[in-house]
Amino acid sequence: MNAEVKALEKHTEVTESIFEKVKPHTELIAAITSGVLIAAGWLLEKFDFSTLSIISFLFAFAIGGYAKAKEGIVDTIENKELNVEMLMIFAAVGSAIIGYWTEGAILIFIFAISGALETYTMNKSHKEISALMELQPEEALLITNGTERTVHVSQLVVGDLILVKPGERVPSDGKIIKGQSNLDEAAITGESIPVSKGVGKDVFAGTVNVNGSLTIEITKPSTETLFHKIIQLVQSAQSEKSPSQLFIEKFEGTYVKVVLAVVVLMMFVPHYALGWTWTETFYRAMILLVVASPCALVASIMPATLSAISNGAKHGILFKGGVHLENLSHLQAIAFDKTGTLTKGKPEVTDVIVSEDLDQHKLLLAVASIENHSNHPLAQAIVSYVKTSGGSDLVHPESIEDVSGWGVKARLDGFDWKIGKAAFIGKDQAEQFSNGVAKKLAVEGKTIVYISQNDTIVALLALKDIVREETKKAIDLLKTKGIYTIMLTGDSEKTAEAIANESHVNEYVAECLPETKVEKLKELRERFGTVAMVGDGINDAPALATANVGIAMGEGSDVALETADIVLMKNDLPRIAEAITLSERMNRIIKQNVIFSISIIMVLIASNFLQFLDLPYGVIGHEGSTILVILNSLRLLKS
Repeated sequence: MNAEVKALEKHTEVTESIFEKVKPHTELIAAITSGVLIAAGWLLEKFDFSTLSIISFLFAFAIGGYAKAKEGIVDTIENKELNVEMLMIFAAVGSAIIGYWTEGAILIFIFAISGALETYTMNKSHKEISALMELQPEEALLITNGTERTVHVSQLVVGDLILVKPGERVPSDGKIIKGQSNLDEAAITGESIPVSKGVGKDVFAGTVNVNGSLTIEITKPSTETLFHKIIQLVQSAQSEKSPSQLFIEKFEGTYVKVVLAVVVLMMFVPHYALGWTWTETFYRAMILLVVASPCALVASIMPATLSAISNGAKHGILFKGGVHLENLSHLQAIAFDKTGTLTKGKPEVTDVIVSEDLDQHKLLLAVASIENHSNHPLAQAIVSYVKTSGGSDLVHPESIEDVSGWGVKARLDGFDWKIGKAAFIGKDQAEQFSNGVAKKLAVEGKTIVYISQNDTIVALLALKDIVREETKKAIDLLKTKGIYTIMLTGDSEKTAEAIANESHVNEYVAECLPETKVEKLKELRERFGTVAMVGDGINDAPALATANVGIAMGEGSDVALETADIVLMKNDLPRIAEAITLSERMNRIIKQNVIFSISIIMVLIASNFLQFLDLPYGVIGHEGSTILVILNSLRLLKS
């Protein structure tokens, strides 16, 4: 008996699992099923199985049109205003009433496909906030009267003391009162190099404590942290409707009212005013309902958009919706994050200066042997540089001590070594050794690491987050299109200026936090109109959502990829210019389609009113115009 119950429970779980996977795709499945039934109905009609044909079409109407009919009815009740969904249903029913089941079913099918795509896009957008939430720690180690206990982050209040161990995320904004460590603040500033912080320094929720143990005093409740603000900013930006969307919604209501009003008038006025028979009057009213339905207008946009999206995908550009592709052609300015976008996102050794009396290879081998025991990004960059230069025979130091925030001490080959900042090695001696070179390197945006042997400085290494090879080309291409470029970075003024000059951007803003980036994006929107943001980090998510078009690098964080409207799959910045060109082509073709389809509808309506147009020719004109605009749209599939 137990075995049967377990088997039943397992079967139920499997069924529920399948249902959950299929649920987001129900509209698409319904649309495809509707298409199959339309094809079956058409074939049955050709072989004179009229009854079965009508049954097949009825099922196509019900299955394909259910979601849109429900949406249209609910929206009509809630907003007390008719919409295009209702007009589509009326047009399809009107087609069936006058015996044109195929045309009505095809109308339903086209609308069902567009509805499925809209639903898919909405479902994808809901993942953004949940991805952000996963980075917010749920628990903290609270210190009370010298004892430690785990509590939920929501229970923390201002003034509480918490312990954050190495490798853990900081659960709430606070101030360090004991300990010193390097903190990875990529979630907030986006910068790849951890920041050294000690007593009195502020720390932010969501950042990672790299090495030292820290005692932190809470300065903000969990609902007011900087990280929580990032989440709120993304939610706020996504809830805002664009002006074009508001215009479309307003136009939709007006269009439906006008068409339905004219159809109703057409059912009565010609009989009394022009002496038409009731049969002729109703016949002309039904033709009007068919030819005035926006089937060709729908086909003017959707096939063009899908073709352009397919074209972009072939070239490594992922568009999350047609509206974002459309907006690209209107761009006046683009803001770029620095780290991981304009630059590679990882520090690399750029300059090596070694005392003339020492063997450079041996010295670097010793330095790499010591730095190999550190997980700091600068140390890892030095080890990588030495290994790629032929230094694979690293040895183990006799002793090693990590001085958090300053550098490292070690004993190797009978020498006492120090590797780190100038102040750690000896500031005066560092300035004397570099002889002004260090200042020049700092102006270029490079980080300097000094090496001393037995308290004598013997070398310095300069490291920098290298600008991508394709960055200059990408920026120059955008400039040829008249687009203004801005770099937003959390780096210092000197580093930002150096990277900006090297990248060829028009303008830069240094020392940016996520809030600063959002404020700057809002300023740029007021200044230029349509603005894009390109980024890759968690900290870029609010700015990506605030911009008219958010563009993420394919190797960026999950949150950035989910928040962005467009993703460059291969981190290829020059593709942005290609995407803009594709957008311009698509908008041009859409305009051609819209003008053509509206013109055809007007001609058909006029011909019907003048009694020149019979139903078969009305259907040919209506469906023929739809086919032509689709064929015109398919040109976008070509590169």
